[in-house]
Amino acid sequence: MFDALTEKLGGVFDTLTGRGALSEKDVNEALREIRVALLEADVALPVVKTFIDGVRPKAVGEEVIRSIKPGQLVIKIVHDALVEMLGGEGEPEGLRVENVPSVIMMAGLQGSGKTTTTAKIARRLKSVDRKKVLVASLDVRRPAAMEQLKILAEQVGVEALPIVQGQLPADIARRAVNAAKFGGHDVLILDTAGRTTLDEQMMSEAAEIAQIADPQEILLVADALTGQDAVETAKRFNDRLSLTGLVLTRMDGDGRGGAALSMRAVTGLPIKFLGLGEKLDGLDVFDARRVAGRILGRGDIVSLVEKARAEVDEAAAEKLARKMAKGQFDLDDLAQQLRQLQRMGGLGGVMGMLPGAQKAKAAMESANVDDRTLKRQEAIITSMTRKERRKPDILNASRRRRIAAGAGVDVAEVNKVLKMHRAMSDMMKKMGKGGMKGMAAAMGGMMGGGMGGPPGGLPGGLPGGPPGGGMAPKGGLPGLGGGLPGLGGPGKGKKK
Repeated sequence: MFDALTEKLGGVFDTLTGRGALSEKDVNEALREIRVALLEADVALPVVKTFIDGVRPKAVGEEVIRSIKPGQLVIKIVHDALVEMLGGEGEPEGLRVENVPSVIMMAGLQGSGKTTTTAKIARRLKSVDRKKVLVASLDVRRPAAMEQLKILAEQVGVEALPIVQGQLPADIARRAVNAAKFGGHDVLILDTAGRTTLDEQMMSEAAEIAQIADPQEILLVADALTGQDAVETAKRFNDRLSLTGLVLTRMDGDGRGGAALSMRAVTGLPIKFLGLGEKLDGLDVFDARRVAGRILGRGDIVSLVEKARAEVDEAAAEKLARKMAKGQFDLDDLAQQLRQLQRMGGLGGVMGMLPGAQKAKAAMESANVDDRTLKRQEAIITSMTRKERRKPDILNASRRRRIAAGAGVDVAEVNKVLKMHRAMSDMMKKMGKGGMKGMAAAMGGMMGGGMGGPPGGLPGGLPGGPPGGGMAPKGGLPGLGGGLPGLGGPGKGKKK
């Protein structure tokens, strides 16, 4: 979402940090570039003006001019201002579910992703907050809207209000509130109807439902790809419904990101969640500090670790840790690592949370490395027999041709996977033999190449990287060889 903005800001900051000293003229030129970058990202003009006016006095002050590293200090000032614009340094605001049953009302235009977001929030309340959740669709206009929510509810393991054909939205709301009370539910989520455009009938209906259900939370679901239209929609809904928070969907899209940056500043409402894709686990709690870090190319290691912990099979991770302690690492283990990386969002999802993501993505594109690479490599491994996966040394030329034919790739691709495995296996053996000393030696051997390393991949890094690419932090992606739990190193996650 923020790729273009991150790239432009990165260019500005590279210029600043490349100078030993900064004059007031240098800083003013950089601020002009930042202003242009924000406007091109579709950030609202009043928001940009307020942002620059807040940054300028600090960035041209004596503290910056006389600083040993003035460029870095300007970046910090911009970062802090960006955090403030997005919501401040405080902890993310959670959902208010104190009363029983707490009612959450979902509002928004048609196509913004309300129904899918309803299911995502229900899933989170059930799995993370351990709440008993009931969902109800009040959308009597869109064909099969009620059936869609019922199916999604079954997929996330929560109850859905039984469908009664012919009922009006207000009557469904009353029935849902009574069902939540008598059913002992902690939370009731009402998925209201949307329209292609705002109209008086829609707003009156939403206001009536809010009066009946008395919701603790009224969340507006807005499509981040609609740009400033989403900001205007939020303002008009807030005028009638007294919204308590925002959910921005399609944050994994290729929009310019201006709506996300403008929404909080224009409406004053907290952004509570970010929706990513159609998968029902694609919902992130909005944290201004983490989003600001991603925009400025600093990555989001905290979210990466949390994602790893959420996706880890604890038993499998502990089993692999025991094998690593013995210096063992076969092709089944490599396939497990590839699947783990795909569950975490693939190469793009993981790289987006690492510092220097823009340069990493550019290197991946130039080397034709993407998520299809992971699937291809997994297909190659699954085309082998169990014996071949456990003893890759027996893979002679004829066996490799058979595996390539089975996976639909060239023999060269099979050779790359085997070289990658061999390099990772050698590292595991060093770690197994030398304990911490062996691990240090193995990591030292990885430090020089980043994503480059041996042909076909990097031990401990992302598979399939270009030679000398330097696509990841030194030592490769943490975890594919001893860092994040479940990605090759000792650690704990959820049981499966």
